[in-house]
Amino acid sequence: MTVQIESGLHHIAQINIARLRYDRDDPRAADFFDNLDRINALADQSEGFVWRLMDEEGNATGIDAFDDPGIIINMSVWQSVDVLKAFAYQTVHHRFVRRRTEWFIPAAGPSLALWWVAAGQNPAAQEGRRRLEYLTQNGPSPHAFTFSCLFDPVAEGTS
Repeated sequence: MTVQIESGLHHIAQINIARLRYDRDDPRAADFFDNLDRINALADQSEGFVWRLMDEEGNATGIDAFDDPGIIINMSVWQSVDVLKAFAYQTVHHRFVRRRTEWFIPAAGPSLALWWVAAGQNPAAQEGRRRLEYLTQNGPSPHAFTFSCLFDPVAEGTS
């Protein structure tokens, strides 16, 4: 099922997390960190991109939203699920997704959560954490869901 909202009233927010296998300055993690600016710039220029969470370095890897300092986060907002999926799986970004086990420990639960926001809303890192925790504890619902189990934005009222 693909949900495409054309009205512009709702955007799709996403958080994805990963637990690093190595310290940030370990050479085995270098290929990931060395390409982060390039992939973020690609997202920024992609059709349908709205916003992404950033720290002073221009990415979100230094934002501690979880108790584990080895967990890095990425959050962004897009105009639709379709444009988010296109960026994630039809650009060079997908090459890095396929290589994730080189740099990250496989997650025991969900590492991605999606939810609808009103156009113009940019969620805080703690909101993303709460959505991911909700998805982990309760499974997909209008409050937090995945690409494989999408919900209409009206279902929850974009809370």
